[in-house]
Amino acid sequence: MRAVRSRVFGGLGLGLGFGLGLALALPSVAAAQADPQTLADIRQDLTVLYGQIQGLKHELSTTSGPTAPVEARSVLDRVDAIEAELQRLTAKTEELGNRVSVVVKDGTNRIGDLEFRLCELEPGCDVGKLGDTPTLGGGTMPQAPVAARPATKPQVQMAVGEQADFDRAKAALDSGSFRAAADQFAAFAETYPAGPLTAPAHVMRGEALAGLGETPDAAKAYLHAFSADPKGPEAPKALLRLGQSLGDLGQTDEACVTLDEVGVRFPGTPAAGEAQSSRTRLGCP
Repeated sequence: MRAVRSRVFGGLGLGLGFGLGLALALPSVAAAQADPQTLADIRQDLTVLYGQIQGLKHELSTTSGPTAPVEARSVLDRVDAIEAELQRLTAKTEELGNRVSVVVKDGTNRIGDLEFRLCELEPGCDVGKLGDTPTLGGGTMPQAPVAARPATKPQVQMAVGEQADFDRAKAALDSGSFRAAADQFAAFAETYPAGPLTAPAHVMRGEALAGLGETPDAAKAYLHAFSADPKGPEAPKALLRLGQSLGDLGQTDEACVTLDEVGVRFPGTPAAGEAQSSRTRLGCP
């Protein structure tokens, strides 16, 4: 079991995420060689990603002098105008900071995936020795400046139409329309790759695919859900379902390791209890 655990969890940036990609009964080197993308294509993708983040960093640079209003009819008018401008600039800064954070998170995950695929293509590369993927762009994320402003209600950062698209796909799943639900959740994940509902969408897509009997694809969906947010509220369920799917695919050793990891990472949760029951059924040591 130690050898299996080392192979599944050793040294990858997403911990369990990419290591378990090899455990989904997918051909490794052979599949990589059959991939329509060449080595040059993947390196080109890396270059494009780094170029995009550099473009975003340029947006954080100033392009002109201050534009705060300085003319007003009275002192009170000037104070009101300056306060309004301060609130506008603070909101704009927060918006840009959130945008950069989302792009960096998604881009870093994509870089890690490309590095993993590059390692498969290059002879002699050991995926177990890949270190954590450096944060795209390097350095630390810029923080929005703290300024005195009226208290506002916290708002969930969602794109326009994101909640409606998620609810529509969930309604299809609840009604038993598994194919429609799987397709809609797949489209949702592509449209909102780093939104607050992305991990739940991957989990529900896995449930829809499991309902269709497409267990390998369901396992991939659970893996994506865990990789998207390894410490989020959906992570215990995603990891549990991934382990159970591996068991259904006959990969007992990997399933046992994955199910054991549920209890290690999320002790005391309902998912940990269910994982232990699944381990018992599989005859895990």
